Amino acid sequence: MLSINPKDIPTSKLHGYLLGAVAPRPIAFASTIDEEGNPNLSPFSFFNVFGANPPIMIFSPARSVRGNTTKHTLDNAEDTKEVVINIVNYDIVQQMSLSSTMYPKGVNEFVKAGFTMLPSDEVKPFRVAESPVQFECKVKDIIYTGEEGGAGNLIVCEVVKLHINEDVLAEDGSIDQYKIDLVARAGGSYYSRARDGFFEIPKPLTTLGIGVDQIPEEIRNSNVLTGNNLGMLGNVEQLPSDEDVNNFAKEHAQYVGISTEKKHTFAQEYLQNNDVESAWKVLLIK
Repeated sequence: MLSINPKDIPTSKLHGYLLGAVAPRPIAFASTIDEEGNPNLSPFSFFNVFGANPPIMIFSPARSVRGNTTKHTLDNAEDTKEVVINIVNYDIVQQMSLSSTMYPKGVNEFVKAGFTMLPSDEVKPFRVAESPVQFECKVKDIIYTGEEGGAGNLIVCEVVKLHINEDVLAEDGSIDQYKIDLVARAGGSYYSRARDGFFEIPKPLTTLGIGVDQIPEEIRNSNVLTGNNLGMLGNVEQLPSDEDVNNFAKEHAQYVGISTEKKHTFAQEYLQNNDVESAWKVLLIK
């Protein structure tokens, strides 16, 4: 058996062991605003519920292992003492992944990831309309566990209002675990779909993805492509060049001159095989 003293290995390696072993972990899709009212949205898998009376949730936007920087979410929670924790299911997991990209302060991840901002009733941060369950919370305390890279910052939240999409409810009014279709985070690039098991999402680009907001409107408003599809399309640094698209069209004549709906269907098939580049080329054929 491999036995390790945490002080004897780099934090980055320890981080990998911890995330690979303590999994799957539920995801707190945290919405906050800064003091100027700018929205922020980011997922965190150091998260769980810790009581029902009062209803308490805790999540931790840890300090960056690489750069020892703090998350905008932590900064906002310190300043405004409010947060909305949105629950992530399979229908929004690709968009959620895109939102985890380290966009500069002030960039609205709701827009970048293609989510709808829904006003809250008791707090100022917006809810994610596409999330099946949303918890409006007041920040009761923040526990700082250290000042070095990888240190946790436990944000203790009290739920002051919750919203549940009735589509995920069973006949008796409880949440149907099959209908809600939850996902959780595991080690590396792996996630766990509660009803089906593990699947993989490539980690967001170290450079910035273009975002769903930069996808042409005809594609963004597709009747075929899902939110997850758009999330994958938005997680590219740049679009294929005209030359690359034209060469692709010459090699795949079956995609030339077809209807928009068929083009989107073929692109979706590429996305289902994680071939985002080919999907883009199909979509951009004129």
